[in-house]
Amino acid sequence: MHLLMIVVSLILAWSIRLYTPLSYIPWTTRWQRSLFCFVFSPLLLLMTAIAVVVMGCHGKMLGWQSSWYGYLLSIGFLLFTITSIIKLAFQGWRSIQMTNNYPQKIVEGKTVRLLDTSFPYSAQVGFWNSKLVVSQGLLDTLDKEHLNAVIAHEEAHTQYRDTFWFVLLGWLGYITPWLPNTNELWQDLLLLREIRADRRASQQVDPLLIAESLVLVTKRTHTISENITTGIMEATFHDKVISSRLNERIDALLSESKNQIITSWKLSCILLTLSPLILIPFHG
Repeated sequence: MHLLMIVVSLILAWSIRLYTPLSYIPWTTRWQRSLFCFVFSPLLLLMTAIAVVVMGCHGKMLGWQSSWYGYLLSIGFLLFTITSIIKLAFQGWRSIQMTNNYPQKIVEGKTVRLLDTSFPYSAQVGFWNSKLVVSQGLLDTLDKEHLNAVIAHEEAHTQYRDTFWFVLLGWLGYITPWLPNTNELWQDLLLLREIRADRRASQQVDPLLIAESLVLVTKRTHTISENITTGIMEATFHDKVISSRLNERIDALLSESKNQIITSWKLSCILLTLSPLILIPFHG
């Protein structure tokens, strides 16, 4: 019975991802589609594995005999997910420790950590309470007005707690890279995250300044060797994938629409992933 549960969950998780509508839809409503399709499948598999482990390898469920195969498979998957989140947490902790070694500097009234590199860089580093890191290259590239636009963008990431939530989302993608469209949905969420921060920042600064900052930073990165690395793994203002979709970010910034990205989440979508746990009382 355990194997049957696992197979059914795998088929459902695979099917939802396989038939994910990746065709273009407006960015204001795309968040819900991408987030649901990205999160549902790995959460369903996690809940199935937890349900199987809780039920154990003995007894019957609905007349079906339990077996060791599904139990051991679930144990192995859960151990992998646990070690994965520990690994990602350790990497994040190391990034924070590295950031703490950078000198502090007041930039446009904000306390930042200064990274000594000519590469234009800005990022929030941390988990729930992140810190802003900027490079000397960014300070040399942008004037005061454009630098304020970048800082407003990064503060939007802080307000949305993007560093925390995207570590969790990245973990779900890390444990199920074999599911269809994992990378495509992940890249779409990264783009939407940046558009959301851009739109939030545009409430404080001129959106044209944000768009110009994007262009200036992108041009600067193209003049610097692509082999330069900062050693920081968190979300960046100039992420290479995001930069490749620069036009969509700028179009969203300069759009006459005042609508923000719809990020509300229906609880029923998450509750559906808990359905395997409902079967636990039927095991005996």
